[in-house]
Amino acid sequence: MENGKGTFNYTYSAKQQEEIQNIRKKYLPRQENKMEQLRRLDQSATKKGTVVSILMGVVGCLLLGIGMCCTMVWMEQLFIPGVIIGVIGIVAIAAAYPLYSRITKKQRQKLAPQILKLTEELSKPE
Repeated sequence: MENGKGTFNYTYSAKQQEEIQNIRKKYLPRQENKMEQLRRLDQSATKKGTVVSILMGVVGCLLLGIGMCCTMVWMEQLFIPGVIIGVIGIVAIAAAYPLYSRITKKQRQKLAPQILKLTEELSKPE
């Protein structure tokens, strides 16, 4: 807006512009940039191993508990089967971390070409 002296006056509100941009972002289609894609790929390398090892640990704990219950509560009838079930539970618990490591290693080998390609693209100076 021009005042009588030949100068222009305008108002700029950074807070208002930021709010406008935030509202605009809600309605734009979501586009994943390369850094977000790299983070997502890196997280997906451990996700499968984590889920499988947690399930293996939980099943092992349950088996160990059932074995303990058999040996303590029904000692006369189920002592030997209880010991066997408990040992199987201990083995399952002990196998959870090596299983996690193995699955994660395979997933990382599978995702390595994509991740290395993205890291090279992101590392290049623009």
